[in-house]
Amino acid sequence: MPSKTVGGIEYSKVAEIKGPLLILEGVTRAAFDELVEIETPAGEKRLGRVLEIGGGRAVIQVFEGTTGLSVSGTKTKFLGKTMDVPVSAELLGRVFDGLGRPLDGLPEPVGEDFRDVNGQPINPERRDYPTDFIQTGVSVIDGMNTLVRGQKLPIFSGAGLPHNMLAAQIARQATVAGGGEEFAVVFAAIGVQSSEARFFRRSLEESGAIKRSALFLNLADDPAIERVITPRVALTVAEYLAFDLDMHVLVIITDMTNYAEALREISAAREEVPGRKGYPGYLYTDLATIYERAGRIKGKKGSITQMPVLSMPSDDITHPIPDLTGYITEGQIVLARDLYRKEIYPPIGVLSCLSRLMKDGIGKGKTREDHPEIANQLYASYARAQELRALAEIVGRAGLVGTDLKYLEFGDMFEQKFLKQGTEENRTLEDTFSITWDILSVMPENELTKIRQDYINKYRKKS
Repeated sequence: MPSKTVGGIEYSKVAEIKGPLLILEGVTRAAFDELVEIETPAGEKRLGRVLEIGGGRAVIQVFEGTTGLSVSGTKTKFLGKTMDVPVSAELLGRVFDGLGRPLDGLPEPVGEDFRDVNGQPINPERRDYPTDFIQTGVSVIDGMNTLVRGQKLPIFSGAGLPHNMLAAQIARQATVAGGGEEFAVVFAAIGVQSSEARFFRRSLEESGAIKRSALFLNLADDPAIERVITPRVALTVAEYLAFDLDMHVLVIITDMTNYAEALREISAAREEVPGRKGYPGYLYTDLATIYERAGRIKGKKGSITQMPVLSMPSDDITHPIPDLTGYITEGQIVLARDLYRKEIYPPIGVLSCLSRLMKDGIGKGKTREDHPEIANQLYASYARAQELRALAEIVGRAGLVGTDLKYLEFGDMFEQKFLKQGTEENRTLEDTFSITWDILSVMPENELTKIRQDYINKYRKKS
């Protein structure tokens, strides 16, 4: 029989240990998602949460993993509450592990409040439409795939591509246009190598961006189960900063593929019926519980903007993780391996990219009056240049006419001047527009069909 103790009910009848899960029998009082304290025979304490209850059994997900646990001698205490984290402005400038414990040698932060890591869903009627521009300092994002406050804009990458470098650069450089408003970055790294974690931390510390950032690091050698909690802890902190302290918060989560792999591991241990490629059938719903925590709320000054990063297995954009992510988010930024081979950074394949909310965050009074039209022109001209590159491989450059050669020149300048920039190079909007008109001015004026004449007269560089 369970015995009452201070802080909860104790059970010690462990029926089975399966992968990352602990299965208890004889459980009479437990709730879904309830926090559980597990004590090993050696006296070590770990945390877990209830995944499933019924028929006197409880399935517990152990955050630190089940290594060292045994069926006999393991005690569990049900704490009667869900997992929560302390939240306050003191979290900025700090580095934590995936469960929110300090990694920077400083004491535990003092919480102004404690918040459930699962958050509270935003009432759809109270959601405000995202319309304000966020500057990342990366020309191809600011100019052609503009990030808007409150948006969810994922980065689709592949193994070996520099998505971590791009994520760190955005974290360092991101600002809200006009300034004067408080801006913060919450960075969650899921299942990353120690070298990557050191890179993220050093990158933010050396640039000084750590002062306005909270960094959560879940390492590859940490238990996989912890990966399920890390983005939720980070987003809980972001929600407090945004909706209680009126900050504009950019949340960068890398790598969502590691998160989905952890979900698959838990699902397999629970012997659930697998879905596509072995992922659980509820993968879409689970991803939505993370992505939909971005947004703006009517009557609140703050906002949460998300840039989740996911590496596509085998560069397959139809893989379940990027496929389902694309249904939930408002566009995507796709890294292209062919550009990476040309030593172009960031290797963003613009023709596969989309920012669905871009049109609402740019233009007169927001970025610049000609922004929508020059972005359309860049897309159209680069797409034509790509077609002509393929044609030139068949008939040779000698088989192309003068205008076609201008498009090829434009394509090369677009990649080398507009796309390509340094990892430490922070371009202003004016820098981006200046480079844009530099490369558009290579084109004959009658080919600039997406831009009205008065903008051409005003901004086109005279040769």
